[in-house]
Amino acid sequence: MAAQPRFKRPLLKLSGEAFCAPGGFGIGAEALLALTRTIERAHKLCPQMAVVVGGGNFVRGAQLNISSIGKASADYMGMLATVMNAIALQDSCESIGMETRVLSSLEVPAVAERWVRRRAVRHMEKGRVVIIAAGTGNPHFTTDTAAAQRAVEIGCDVILKATKVDGVYDKDPKKFPDAKRYTRVTYQEALEKNLRFMDQTAIALCREHKMPVMVMDMNQVGEIENAIMGKAVGTLIEA
Repeated sequence: MAAQPRFKRPLLKLSGEAFCAPGGFGIGAEALLALTRTIERAHKLCPQMAVVVGGGNFVRGAQLNISSIGKASADYMGMLATVMNAIALQDSCESIGMETRVLSSLEVPAVAERWVRRRAVRHMEKGRVVIIAAGTGNPHFTTDTAAAQRAVEIGCDVILKATKVDGVYDKDPKKFPDAKRYTRVTYQEALEKNLRFMDQTAIALCREHKMPVMVMDMNQVGEIENAIMGKAVGTLIEA
């Protein structure tokens, strides 16, 4: 008998950087195809899954430092960037036979459905990959917080956070060769040590609802499938 996946309804959190080459901008064909194949493999293990996308490959609202653009407007620009990524991911997934729906927290009816919790759950129950865009729809909240919020709302059993590194470290491994990678860490430790894999609002929300988070390398083929199966990859954050 084949092994059964540990997680039945994962939420995959993708940064905008996953859509382009390292240090690049916009959407790259190879990066988009790699994401699509990753989602295809994960979806075969878990027919009910959701994806939250970031928009940093176009614009990061939190880092848009132009004095004539207000903070809230910058954040809305970042949300619109996530919509572009969601549309690209939807078309790419459907080009290889997956059925998807894009749900947006901002009203963009020409390209996406409005975010409704029951609608998202129903799509997943029908085996459609639900791609969630525009964060929470409110300024001053990151897409990490949106991932935590949506995962709780639609009853996901884990957040798989795909990043540029292979887990959570006590300090930046790119700057410090002696950086230590954690294999497991509690929410409380993450908050106390100010570990920067998610913002503190997202971590606190996951802690409150006992939502496990797994942080792993998005460029390592097979990591997300291994995480779904319950194998030890990256860093697990839990109670």
